[in-house]
Amino acid sequence: MLVRNLESLVDKHRVDFVVANAENSAGGFGVTPEVADEMFDLGIHCLTSGNHIWDKKEAFDLIARQPALLRPLNYAPGCPGHGVFVGRTAAGQKVAVLNVMGRVFMPPVDDPFRAMDEALASLDPSIRIIIVDVHAEATSEKIAMGWHLDGRVSMVVGTHTHVPTADGRILPGGTAYQTDVGMTGPYDSVIGVVTEDILRRFRTGLPVRFRTAKKGPELHAALVTVDEQTGRASAIERLHIVGED
Repeated sequence: MLVRNLESLVDKHRVDFVVANAENSAGGFGVTPEVADEMFDLGIHCLTSGNHIWDKKEAFDLIARQPALLRPLNYAPGCPGHGVFVGRTAAGQKVAVLNVMGRVFMPPVDDPFRAMDEALASLDPSIRIIIVDVHAEATSEKIAMGWHLDGRVSMVVGTHTHVPTADGRILPGGTAYQTDVGMTGPYDSVIGVVTEDILRRFRTGLPVRFRTAKKGPELHAALVTVDEQTGRASAIERLHIVGED
């Protein structure tokens, strides 16, 4: 879906900077160097992730040497990689991307709210455009993060739950917000997994090997307009493309 549609979306909407969450990009689990390179070659400036970033052993070395591939910044000190990336648009405008993970129903990590405060305090104050991927299970925790960061960042976009939400808005301080941007992948599934596998797990409680689904491809994204002088957002729009199997 990215190969078929990203270039035309960028051209149509005159997009200056592209961020994608890549934590399930390698066949539904984790990310590999080959997949990351393919996504960067499509024109994506930064890849974020989440709790599945460590699913592929190749990711440990990759994330340590590729600054544009992020892991949540509130993992414990000593983990490979970083949770903050500063890139530039074609016009030379600096853009900071921060990746943080929630704690409700998620693997143990440090306090995401305090971690975000510390990361923002360490940024070059000249950077106006700041993008945040909050990777979390609980809707309430994502919304709380949006309010916590309102007026301090350009956008807060949620990932992890795979289902796009219809709550895109501009918060009072000028921060664009959406609880979950949605999955780009197979929607004839249960959040990307073959339906029969999930049903068997729910109905029996037995361990089941999850297979990545293949049918019903869709692309979901959030298009945000930001004032490059102030870093404040003026619009957020959901993008949705249905593909062919």
